[in-house]
Parts: sequence; C-alpha cells; structure tokens
Amino acid sequence: MTSIVTIRSAGPADADTVDTLVRELAAHEGDSEHVTVSVDGWRGLLGRSDIIVLLAERAGEPLGYVSALRRVHLWSGRDILALDDIWVRASARDAGVGRALMLALARTAAEDGLVIRWEVKPDNAGAQRFYQRLGAGLFTKVIAGWRPESYLPLLSPETETGYRLVP
Repeated sequence: MTSIVTIRSAGPADADTVDTLVRELAAHEGDSEHVTVSVDGWRGLLGRSDIIVLLAERAGEPLGYVSALRRVHLWSGRDILALDDIWVRASARDAGVGRALMLALARTAAEDGLVIRWEVKPDNAGAQRFYQRLGAGLFTKVIAGWRPESYLPLLSPETETGYRLVP
C-alpha cells in the first residue's frame, strides 16, 4: 500500500463518496438530521463552478474532504472562499491529511488572491489549535441562523405591520 496522499477536486461522479463523508461528519457532530441533500443533489452541486470539494485519498480510498463555496463579500466587493467543512476520517488523523486539504484549498484561493473564511465551534479547542498552527486568525462572533419554520409565521398578513414591501 502506498503512503502517498493525493488531493483532487471532486466532480459529479464522486457524489456517492462525498455524500458518505458528509454524513460521517454530521454523525460525528450529532447533526445527522440536518443533512437533507441526496446523492443526486450532490451530483448537481459538484457540477457547479462556485462549489469546491477537494477529496483526500490514499490508494483510491477516501480519507477526508474540504468543501467551500466561492461567494461575493459585499463589503469588499470581491469574492471569498467560504469554507464549509473539513473532515478527516479517524483512521487518517494525525498524519497530515487535514493540513494537506487546507493547503490545497489555499492553493485554490491563491489563484485569485481570495480570503478564506470559516466558522469553528467555541468548544472545539483541537480544531482551533490546528487552524492557529496554519496561521489562521480566530475571531469571536456569534453566528445566527433563521430557519423557515421560525420566520414563516412572522410573514402572515396579521403580523406584517408598519412597512410595505414594494416589488
């Protein structure tokens, strides 16, 4: 067995692998119920130019991935890479795979001089140390999310007062 790790871009043909890895990460974080994309959905996503998924493999076996979305940052008027996830399977940890994935993403960003931004849970000290060793800055910020089941009840005519939305 070769010890060389390869990093490559995932395409639509990798939808099954990406789906499996994403579900492994979600299960690890206790968030499996939030993964609603299907393998067919991944095929479509992996064909988009604004979505980046890099796979780490050894001898054709997936070890992990990093995913990011290229999007505009309105304050700067420039694109950034919004890192969504990085996941390395337990059997491949502490072997430089996560670092290799992050450096491959950095190489992708460097082509256009893009800033890479991401979130990390406050209690994930190991990830924070990992990112600091790479030279990333850590900034405290509260992340808010507004799910449709929370905001849709507020959009009824009975609750909309004091403004008028003009098309």
